[in-house]
Amino acid sequence: MNYRSFGKSGLRVSALGFGCMRLPIIGDDSGKIDEEEAIGMIRYAIDHGVNYIDTAWSYHQETGEKVVGQALREGYREKTYLATKLPSWLINSQDDMQRYFDLQLQKLQTDHIDFYLLHSLNIHAWENYLKHKVFDWAEKKLADGSIRKLGFSFHDRYQAFETILNGYDAWDFCQIQYNYMDVEYQAGLKGLRAAAAKGLGVVVMEPLRGGKLALNPQPQAVQAVFDQSGKDWTPAEWALQWIWNQSEVSLLLSGMSNMEQMKQNIASANRSGPHTLSKQELAVVDAAREAYKNLAPISCTHCEYCMPCPSGVAIPDIFQIYNNGKAYDKKEQAVFDYNRRIQAENKADQCIECGQCEGLCPQHIEIIDWLKTVHAELYEASE
Repeated sequence: MNYRSFGKSGLRVSALGFGCMRLPIIGDDSGKIDEEEAIGMIRYAIDHGVNYIDTAWSYHQETGEKVVGQALREGYREKTYLATKLPSWLINSQDDMQRYFDLQLQKLQTDHIDFYLLHSLNIHAWENYLKHKVFDWAEKKLADGSIRKLGFSFHDRYQAFETILNGYDAWDFCQIQYNYMDVEYQAGLKGLRAAAAKGLGVVVMEPLRGGKLALNPQPQAVQAVFDQSGKDWTPAEWALQWIWNQSEVSLLLSGMSNMEQMKQNIASANRSGPHTLSKQELAVVDAAREAYKNLAPISCTHCEYCMPCPSGVAIPDIFQIYNNGKAYDKKEQAVFDYNRRIQAENKADQCIECGQCEGLCPQHIEIIDWLKTVHAELYEASE
């Protein structure tokens, strides 16, 4: 495994981190983790050099941390850095901070968190944290050793990122969405460089944009770019190597769902390094970006932060069906999937426009309007 410097901390972390947001599940219920398979994957990763395991309170409908805790028993906790996150949308006092933190320690079966993040920060969550003096609380945890490094994960416009980055002098690290399609989205390349310049470790999430950049084959226009490159790389390899090529990146998180993905990503990490891509290879990625634009109109990454919907609407699944139909020019398949896979009580027309989902969406998607569009195009087309 290749290791990289984690900002100014002096720590060395594996180029590949295990993001535990998409562990293998039983059936279609993300809350029912295939525990045997998931634990085996986490331990396999650690046995093969991965030393950064990332989870959060909300992952897998609040069951993810418990499974990670089970996986890190029998000596595995001592072999890795553990990261988890304070659920920002549930915090209304320092008592809330302490309560969730204590529950996380219990779930994870540990007495400390190596890398603790304020989860999914936007400007509103940031202002709420300041109101409740989060750093007074966090610095006590840093002092007693129950938190070792403090950071934040981010989903908002760059201006908000700059405010948060400069709003606390002792950040150790940050976590940003970054991939070859999101160079100018949210924190983007500008935010990556700003954080690295301040000495922060930078963790990259969504390197494959919710799996879209790993589809093999890619949409025809994108696949043609890769086919003409002369390199026998999968689309996922192109996307991951592009990120690892940048020295400001401390590590990237991959949300691996099966052992084959795990083995492929570990092998890819072993081939990685800063400044290893040629100008010609970087030009291939630039061309793929241009080919990909506008193929998937809804910027949903299937993170499920919008779920559960109070009205039962299957928002991420609906958007995935629609995007796939557009990207692959397969409207008939999208119509079929929408009408056969999505039950009547979960279809887009069940939306009551309460707006709860839009307040939680880290991509700031206009969910209500898109649900109307999807239903009009897919459901009506089937009649």
